[in-house]
Amino acid sequence: MDVILAGFNIDREALRELETGSAPAGSGPTPETVSAAYARISRNPRPVNELRRIARGDVEKARRSNRNIVFDMGHNSIAEHAVFNIDILGVSRLAVEFIEGFRLASYTEKSQRYIRLDGDFVVPAEIGDAGLADLFMETVNAQNALYHELLQAVLDLPANDSTGDPPSFIESAAKEDARYILSLATESQLGMTANARTLELMIRRAAAHPLAEVREFGRRLYDAVREVAPSLIKYTDATAFDRDTPAALKEALGKLPDPEQADDPDPVVLVHATPEGDDMILASLMQRVSGRPLANCLDDIRRLSPAEKETLMKTACARMESYDTPLREFETADLVFEAVVSASCFAQMKRHRMATIISRDYDPSLGATVPKTIINVGMEKPFRAAIRRTNDVYERIREIAPRAAAYILTNAHRRRVLVKMNVRELYHVSRLREDRHAQWDIRHTARRMVELARNVMPLSLMFACGKDAFQEMKRNRLEEK
Repeated sequence: MDVILAGFNIDREALRELETGSAPAGSGPTPETVSAAYARISRNPRPVNELRRIARGDVEKARRSNRNIVFDMGHNSIAEHAVFNIDILGVSRLAVEFIEGFRLASYTEKSQRYIRLDGDFVVPAEIGDAGLADLFMETVNAQNALYHELLQAVLDLPANDSTGDPPSFIESAAKEDARYILSLATESQLGMTANARTLELMIRRAAAHPLAEVREFGRRLYDAVREVAPSLIKYTDATAFDRDTPAALKEALGKLPDPEQADDPDPVVLVHATPEGDDMILASLMQRVSGRPLANCLDDIRRLSPAEKETLMKTACARMESYDTPLREFETADLVFEAVVSASCFAQMKRHRMATIISRDYDPSLGATVPKTIINVGMEKPFRAAIRRTNDVYERIREIAPRAAAYILTNAHRRRVLVKMNVRELYHVSRLREDRHAQWDIRHTARRMVELARNVMPLSLMFACGKDAFQEMKRNRLEEK
């Protein structure tokens, strides 16, 4: 594993001073002076560019100011003015799920959909300590060998199939679907951009994590940034709240029965929706232009006829293009879904960070997702045999190192996920994930979410679809009488 500081924001004038050799002695480049200057804006009448000059002139004083304002006074948002770019290499796909679970950061990850993989994977410390490293590596190597067999079987598809799909499509399908047999121990890499406040939280949460790999990531991340911004990243030790709360909840609730079904007839369920969601959004739109209290607007909307409500909603959306987001009033209605998704699907779902996504552990009893392409090329039997073998090894690992057992599971294995989002965010999910270019697994999930949501909020979601179909849907909706 490597965690490398790739860059950070610094004052532009500091750059010029470094270029000309006029920087004050002992003042190395740091984003802390920008944070310190911005922290003083609220109480210092000087122009902000002068505040930056003052902070550059005495970095240690700027750091003392940061510590006082951020940690003693509790104005944590000041730390958000310091932004870091981080290279992260040699981490498992399982660890990536932790890293990308923080909302206020940006990530670009190596995609298993577009790159042929060479079989690199992480051997967790817990597996080695349990004396199971040989069994683990043997199983992962077998999964990787099958990956290459599946890849080749799909690449050979044009010779055996009459669909006439172009070679580029076949190659894309091969890489996209063969990866379902790869383990969550498979190595990945990503670039991350995050502010100091988020980095501190990430380091602290990593310190409390049950996986040694994640704890090691947290230590390396701290090592990468602490010398550059010592005044903004301070509280990095694990807290009892982060470390002990899950176990305490489990003990308090006891061992509740939890029957699982491998073949769920509907893997996506709408658990809750804002009552009268359409009316709430329409009332919010009315409040925007009328300035009247929302409660009064809601009463007025309820008195409208269905046709009048539809006309009002169409007016709000008629000028929207595929690249536009709905008005913010669409955030006033919420939806809560429970979904059973593969690891491959979850890898994409977790990127929608404005939603609330709460995932349970991977559970082999929920079955595994087998791509249709794998079935069509006659490789379903070896695929399922590999899944059964994986499940057997998972159980052996779980007996000795339960927290690390998930590493052996594959992209095909499933977990339960709770997803809460507002209607505006669901539009974003629909535009991106229902599009014909989207990966088929999450496309099916997104489509079902929109179908269920449209059942309870037909007006608010009348324009929800993939961006490729937006113009046609918009035209059809607006022409409807």
